[in-house]
Amino acid sequence: MIVVGLTGSIGMGKSTTAQMFADEGVPVNDADAVVHDIYRNEGVAALRSDFPEAVKNGVVDRQELSRQLAGAPEKLRLLESLVHPLVRQRETAFLDYHRKAGAEMVLLDIPLLYETGGEGRMDTVVVVTCDPQIQRQRVLARPGMTDQKLDMILSRQMPDAEKRRKADFLIDTGEGLDAARQRVKQIIASLKAGRMNDSHA
Repeated sequence: MIVVGLTGSIGMGKSTTAQMFADEGVPVNDADAVVHDIYRNEGVAALRSDFPEAVKNGVVDRQELSRQLAGAPEKLRLLESLVHPLVRQRETAFLDYHRKAGAEMVLLDIPLLYETGGEGRMDTVVVVTCDPQIQRQRVLARPGMTDQKLDMILSRQMPDAEKRRKADFLIDTGEGLDAARQRVKQIIASLKAGRMNDSHA
C-alpha cells in the first residue's frame, strides 16, 4: 500500500486537493478533521487538567483554546504533546484498516507534516502550493482572519519555498481547479506505475 502525505501552508488549497484524491477513490485521513473529532471524544479527558476553561459542555471549545494559546503561546508545546499521540493512534488505525482492506493507496492530509518530522512515515509527499498573493487573498477572505493572525500562523509553518524543495510532487492550485484535478490524476497514475515497475524489478 502506497502511503501518500499531503501538505501545504494555510490557504494553499490543501483540503480541496485532498477531496480530489478522494474523488479518485483514494481513502483520505484528514488530520484536522481527526483533531476536531478528538476534541469531542478522547481529547476532553486529556486536556481537562491543563486547559480546564477550554472544556465546555463536555467538549473542547476550540475558540476558547485558541484564545488561551494567544495569551500564553508557550502552552502550545504542551497542547501538542497531549494531542499529537492521539492523532497518531487514529492514523495508525486508519492505515491498519485500509491495509487489511487491500487498498492500493491512501492519503494522509497533514498540515504540519514537515514541521512535525512526519515525512519519514510517508512513501511519497505531495505539496500543495500557489502564489503568495493568492494565498494571502484566500486566507484574509476567511471570517475573523486578520493580517496579524495570518502572520502568526505563517510564523509556525515552514516556508512554502522550503516545502516545495522537499516535495516529491507539487500541485499548484493557483492555476485553477481543472489543472489541479489533472495533476492529481497524473500523480496517482505515476505512483501506480512506479509500483508496477518495482514489482517487475
